[in-house]
Amino acid sequence: MIPDAYYKNIYEIDYNKLKSKGYKYIFFDVDNTLMPYKENKVNNKLKSLFDKLNEDFDLFLFSNGKSDRVLKIQKDLDIGGYYFSMKPLNKNYKKVLDKYDKDKCIFIGDQFMTDVLGAKRNDLKVILVDIIDLSYEPFTTHIWRFFERIHLKKLKKKGLFTKSNYYDKL
Repeated sequence: MIPDAYYKNIYEIDYNKLKSKGYKYIFFDVDNTLMPYKENKVNNKLKSLFDKLNEDFDLFLFSNGKSDRVLKIQKDLDIGGYYFSMKPLNKNYKKVLDKYDKDKCIFIGDQFMTDVLGAKRNDLKVILVDIIDLSYEPFTTHIWRFFERIHLKKLKKKGLFTKSNYYDKL
């Protein structure tokens, strides 16, 4: 359960490389990947990035978040999406995979135990980014982060993954 690429944030991802590799569909986690939990308004920098990416990709949100928040962000970014995705469970991944060519999909998120695990369980490519803001996360996310820390220690001990050692193996 190791991400295919690891970047500091979504703004440092090499989207030209993704395009050249044939990726057409990008699915973004929302909370602490695109914006902090406490923010509900899309900032200009994020809007500008998505406007540019919309020229080359079909973009979607793929979030465990509630419908009202995710739908508002979708509208602000003028993209599609899926809310209450229940990552890392397979159910909603399967719904997505029925609609899109799996080999042309890539998922981007900030958590090992939801984003990376969910994508990898479905044989999907995944890019991990660092957490935007740890000052507030819901209780359920704290539980996932606890298990994530255990997993990260094991990966580091085996020399497979270390936080802040960014890479791209796509």
